Amino acid sequence: MKTSAPSSSIEDYVKVIYSFTEWQDKPITSSQLAQRLGVANSSVSEMVRKLKDQGLVDHQPYSAITLTEDGVRLALSMVRRHRLIETYLVQQLGYSWDEVHDEAELLEHAVSDTFIERMAAKLGNPERDPHGDPIPRADGSVLMPDAYLMSELDQGHTGRITRISDENPDLLRYLSAEEIGLDAEVEVIGRKPFGGALVVRIRQAGSTHDYDLADKVTSALWVHSDHPHAGCLLGDR
Repeated sequence: MKTSAPSSSIEDYVKVIYSFTEWQDKPITSSQLAQRLGVANSSVSEMVRKLKDQGLVDHQPYSAITLTEDGVRLALSMVRRHRLIETYLVQQLGYSWDEVHDEAELLEHAVSDTFIERMAAKLGNPERDPHGDPIPRADGSVLMPDAYLMSELDQGHTGRITRISDENPDLLRYLSAEEIGLDAEVEVIGRKPFGGALVVRIRQAGSTHDYDLADKVTSALWVHSDHPHAGCLLGDR
């Protein structure tokens, strides 16, 4: 008996569940899933039961939702599709990085596996998308960069921006206007008094600027560091 392909709704659910836990350890709850998908809690409850029946998630009433091995496999295939399409739109079609998410959401369900693999070959099998998120390989393996949120870094920390959250298009446009992008070198100067902005020095494309960045910005930037500084607060993590 031939197994039917999962619906686009199922694909969206497992992708969101995976993406929620990709950069942090806490599993997603039903209410968080409803918020991210923009649907009612009752709709989430019904779909989660369906996902559990199909062996894609583990879930008990009033507990968090986690993917099974089959769920992770499906999620990674969808994440691969989404991020390759985003990369293609930016590199080949001239989209800006704040425009690609919604386009990729539509296209990822409409194209074949053959199309995706030919797209990957055309792009040179990239390891990351325009925002720095890792693109899962065709075999399901993922190369996750070792990085910390900029908001967690202390004075004297240095590194380079390796990932920028794409959740807020307005924030992406702001960063573009300020010429803050992937692989920019970062040095944390300190923090303004009374819980104020984080002061950082950013070097990119031959220029250096100091910025006062609000928490909303630094909580969307991930920094990789090759050399932890003396007394680094992240040293034991």
